[in-house]
Amino acid sequence: MSILLVEDEENLHDALKLNLELEGYEVTSAYDGLAAIKAIQNEYFDLIILDIMLPEMDGLTVMETIRIQNNQVPILILSARNSSSDRVLGLKKGADDYLTKPFNLEELLLRVHKLIDKNKKLLDKDSIGTTYNFGNNRVDFNAQEAITKSGERIQLSKKEAMLLKLLFENKNEVVPREKILQTVWGYNVYPTTRTIDNFILNFRKYFEDDSKNPRYFHSVRGVGYKYSE
Repeated sequence: MSILLVEDEENLHDALKLNLELEGYEVTSAYDGLAAIKAIQNEYFDLIILDIMLPEMDGLTVMETIRIQNNQVPILILSARNSSSDRVLGLKKGADDYLTKPFNLEELLLRVHKLIDKNKKLLDKDSIGTTYNFGNNRVDFNAQEAITKSGERIQLSKKEAMLLKLLFENKNEVVPREKILQTVWGYNVYPTTRTIDNFILNFRKYFEDDSKNPRYFHSVRGVGYKYSE
């Protein structure tokens, strides 16, 4: 599980990073708001731990930027601001949890675990099985092959099969680019949006009656991709 830790106080940052890594998390560090935004644009995270008072860009603005981009990554705020109005503002801006400084380390780790676990359950869908039929098409995930609309049998790459399965399991829902990065390409490997677009174009060639007016495979600009029937 991958965590972005955004905290400018070095001693606290180093202590948190060490303890999170001891719990088995992979931790990426950012010490200011702009560095946090850059990291989020390049990588999928399971959780963001975010301080409010940061150089360059404050934590609330970072959080608003994340949510505007329709990224629903869980965010845990760590802040010295401990009034009820500060907590309410943080939660309104899109935080999933709010912990005030000073805090109990064990409580922090427990909240981190619960947020990641809850998000994983939301993201996990029931498996669709080893084959999937739609229209005149059939995909066999075990064999990594498909029968197209014209009856042609084609071999799929592993990533094509993985992306198809992800889209099918989220039928009629937009799958965010970040989720595709995590599931199909894995952590720390970032294909451009153009790479994913090319996969979608291939799917249209294989499976659509009219690839220019797709029925099944759709790109949702600035958000992600969708399979619908």
